[in-house]
Amino acid sequence: MSKYDQYEGFQVNSPQTWTQFHKNKFDTKPFGDYDVEVKVECCGVCSSDIHTISGGWGEQHFPLAVGHEIVGKAVRVGPKVTLIKEGERVGVGAQSWSCLECRQCKNDNETYCAKQLDTYGAVWPDTGLISQGGYSSHVRTHEHWVFPIPDAIPSHLAAPMLCAGITSYSPLVRNGAGPGKKVGVVGLGGLGHYGVLFAKALGAETWVISRSHSKEADAKEMGADGYLASQDKNWNKDHLMTFDLIISTASSFGEGFDLSAYLALLDVHGKWISVGLPEEATLNIRPQDLNGNGCLIGASHLGSRREMLDMLKLTAEKGIKSWVETVPISAENLSKTMQRLQKYDVRYRFTMTDYDKAFP
Repeated sequence: MSKYDQYEGFQVNSPQTWTQFHKNKFDTKPFGDYDVEVKVECCGVCSSDIHTISGGWGEQHFPLAVGHEIVGKAVRVGPKVTLIKEGERVGVGAQSWSCLECRQCKNDNETYCAKQLDTYGAVWPDTGLISQGGYSSHVRTHEHWVFPIPDAIPSHLAAPMLCAGITSYSPLVRNGAGPGKKVGVVGLGGLGHYGVLFAKALGAETWVISRSHSKEADAKEMGADGYLASQDKNWNKDHLMTFDLIISTASSFGEGFDLSAYLALLDVHGKWISVGLPEEATLNIRPQDLNGNGCLIGASHLGSRREMLDMLKLTAEKGIKSWVETVPISAENLSKTMQRLQKYDVRYRFTMTDYDKAFP
C-alpha cells in the first residue's frame, strides 16, 4: 500500500518500447496548499511526447505518462489557492512549477526559471516522485500553472494551445507582431499553424515559408497572406530584407538547410526566433550572414501565465479555431497516434478524448 495518493494513466516503460502504452497506477506528490487537482477531460498530443519517450531528447525517468496539453475540471483546490475555483474548466500546459521568487519569475519570465519543473518527467524535490502527464485520470498542479478556459473555446480545441499554442504566441507578442509588420512562419505543422492563426489575429501580414507547395491551400485557408516554397528557384529573391520577424517552427531542417537564405529575408535588425526543437539539429551561422541587415537570432520557450491568459482571451474574442483531429484515449490509440505524428500524418494537432470511458 503506497503512502501517496495514486492516479491511473497510460505509461511507457522504456525508449525501446516507446510505442507500447500500459495502463498503470502511480504515486502522485502530496497535495499542497497552492495545488489544484484536475480531473482530465482531454489532452493534446505534442511532438515533445515522442521526443521524450523515444529517448530523442536524452535520458528520462520511466515508467512515464506523457501529455502536457491538458484540459479538465478543477475538482479540488488547496486552502491558499486564489486563482482557480473548484468546478472550473481549466488547462495545464508543459510546465507545472517555478520558484515564483527569482528575477525571472517576478518579470513574467517564469518559463526561464532555473528551478522550473515540467509537467511530466520532473523529479519533485521533496519526495523524489516523478511528475506524470496528461494521459492520466488526474494531474496535480500549482495554481500558477493552471489556467481557466474561456467558455467560447471547446475543450478539444483548447488543449493543443496549452503547449503548441503558447509556444507560437509568446514569441509573436514579445517581438512586436501586429499591424504594419511582416511576419514569416517557417514550417506549417502543429506549431506553425498556430503561428499563422495568431500572427493574423494580431494584425500582422503573415507569410508561410515551407519546403514545397503541398500545404499552400491550407495556409491560405488559415489566413496567410502569402506563401514561399524553398524548393523553388530564387524563392527568396522578391522578399529580401522585407520581413520584420521570422518564427521558425520547423521540426527538422533537412539536408543542406541554408539558414543564410532565410536570414536574408529580414529587414534591418529583424529577428529570427526559433521555437522548434529538432533532435540533434545544428544551425550553421556565419558572422558574414548577419552583417548585411544586422539581423538578430534568438529563441523562445513556452510563455508566461499572463501570456497564456491573453492568448486564450484573444482566441475566444477572435473565434480562432485550432485544426484538430480527436482520438479516443486507449493504449492502442496512443500507440497509433504517436506513430502517425512521427510521420507528420496529422492536420495539424491531435487531441485524445473520451477520458470518462478510459477512467470511469
